[in-house]
Amino acid sequence: MPSLDMLSELIPAFVTLFVIIDPIGLVPVFIVLTQGTDTRHRRRMAIRACIASFLILAAFAVIGESVLGIFGIHMPAFRIAGGTLLFLIALEMLFERRSQKRNQRAEQVHQELEDEHELEQQITDAKPAQPDEEPDDISIFPMSIPFLAGPGSIATVMLLMGKYEDSVVMQVSVVAVVGLVMLCALTMFLLANLVAKRLSPTVATVISRLLGMILAALAVQFIIDGIKQAFF
Repeated sequence: MPSLDMLSELIPAFVTLFVIIDPIGLVPVFIVLTQGTDTRHRRRMAIRACIASFLILAAFAVIGESVLGIFGIHMPAFRIAGGTLLFLIALEMLFERRSQKRNQRAEQVHQELEDEHELEQQITDAKPAQPDEEPDDISIFPMSIPFLAGPGSIATVMLLMGKYEDSVVMQVSVVAVVGLVMLCALTMFLLANLVAKRLSPTVATVISRLLGMILAALAVQFIIDGIKQAFF
């Protein structure tokens, strides 16, 4: 069983990752991208997206600092830069810009996939009838990259791993927290229609702004830690 001290560290880590990945905010995106597909396809896309995102984030958690070292970037500098990035994301959440951008991007990708499908349909119209084609695979792009495992979540995982660089147990716990957040995302996607019906726009806005405020405070703390480590 984890100790109270460990839980006091892991709960903020979970909150930070949950806010950055924002499974609740991705529900409308998932619905748009899987529109017109059956339940089996949506389930497969949700599982693939979450597994792929976990593997990507876990890989950056393990080798991220080594990659930074290749470019001569030290953790204090990355903490300041990463904290600044998270703070900008928090501002977008506070002013409702992040969800708008995600929805616009989802609509754009969905339209592109529809255009490609129509073009392929026109090309194959003259050919003999064939079984229905498999719906487009949106699990890796754009669900995993950039929505679930984007720059913000990658930076967050690397910041958390750097924070606990002296404790292997805590670093393993951070990877477990990533898995827990992905499990939450998977649950949200599997229950996407129910969540969308139950979650009113007003409630979603309130939650987004509250989480944005928490993220802003955590981002400032990352910047302060980086400054302390670099100059004091």
